[in-house]
Amino acid sequence: MSVQVAMQEKMHEFLQLLAESVNIDSPSRDKRCADRMAAWYARRFVQLTGGSVERLANPRYGELLRCTVGSGERQILLLGHYDTVWPPGEAARRPFRVEQGKAFGPGVYDMKAGVLQAMYALHLLTRAGRLPGDKKVVLLLNGDEEIGSPTSRSRIEQEARRSIAAFVLEPPAEPDGALKTWRKGSAHYRLQVEGISAHAGVDHAKGVSAIEELAGQIQYLHSLTDYEIGTTFNVGLIKGGIGANVVADRAEAEIDVRMRTAEEAARLEQLMANLQPKLAGAKLTVTGGIRRPPMQRTEQIAKLYQLAKAIASEELGFDLPETGTGGVSDGNFAAACGVPTLDGLGARGGFAHSPHEYIDLADVPKRTALLARLIETC
Repeated sequence: MSVQVAMQEKMHEFLQLLAESVNIDSPSRDKRCADRMAAWYARRFVQLTGGSVERLANPRYGELLRCTVGSGERQILLLGHYDTVWPPGEAARRPFRVEQGKAFGPGVYDMKAGVLQAMYALHLLTRAGRLPGDKKVVLLLNGDEEIGSPTSRSRIEQEARRSIAAFVLEPPAEPDGALKTWRKGSAHYRLQVEGISAHAGVDHAKGVSAIEELAGQIQYLHSLTDYEIGTTFNVGLIKGGIGANVVADRAEAEIDVRMRTAEEAARLEQLMANLQPKLAGAKLTVTGGIRRPPMQRTEQIAKLYQLAKAIASEELGFDLPETGTGGVSDGNFAAACGVPTLDGLGARGGFAHSPHEYIDLADVPKRTALLARLIETC
């Protein structure tokens, strides 16, 4: 029996577990909720695969789960997260439901369905005795991905360096379900401006406006956006001043920067470190830096994608295109460690981070089978 057919027979069971997981709140910054979700996944992994789970304590966010099947020397890394962007109580407000072949609920698309697909891929391989003896599969589940994986990044990189391949359970790119073979890197900066305050009516000339300085810096930074090479600057938050009749002595901005290559990331870091004020008497302080390095499409990634494409077309009967995105994931960390990485192996659907998010249930068996066959053959 093929893995795809076997998964189709498991869909009723899959839906029951998906409903349970979606109906458990797991916001990134609520440790109590996140740990409850982690405990649920730990139990289900052991039940489905017979593998082991190492629960790594986290004093601030949810536990990091290192779920392992097999004992071979060739490690395959599966990356997923169980945290969502939704606050406590969201699951009660709009619980899991199925309508017209789609499943809805908070986190169903990003990425609770993808995590379960990974567990079922391993379940079907182990049950059929098809997990190669020379392989070990590590499913790493973290609870802080939606806020940049600040406490789990080092473990992700550690596991990536031990692995021959990494598969990321984020949703594929729509509208055609494409795998992501590259992602831009991301940086976050805070630009703080210090000016000289003065009475706007009496001593205007004695002041140096931090807001004016910031306005000039914003225009300069936005002018650095270059769509052709994939670099973008976005000043997304600004604040400053205390009143209309006071020349502002303080202003600041939050800046998002995206880039395609490691070389460009290094250039932009140097550029931000060397920003100079435009007004005499103004002072600039820049903090922050690269949060996720670029996931660049290497020759190894291209070969891994070709394997996935062949499995999809020759065994599972569907086309599997590739693409890239300006969005980031934990796949950025894995790829930057040099391990061949494919992203977008989770569930198809739409409206991530929206009350309308959903997955297409008809697609679950073949995407689960694709992951299983990649684990088996890579």
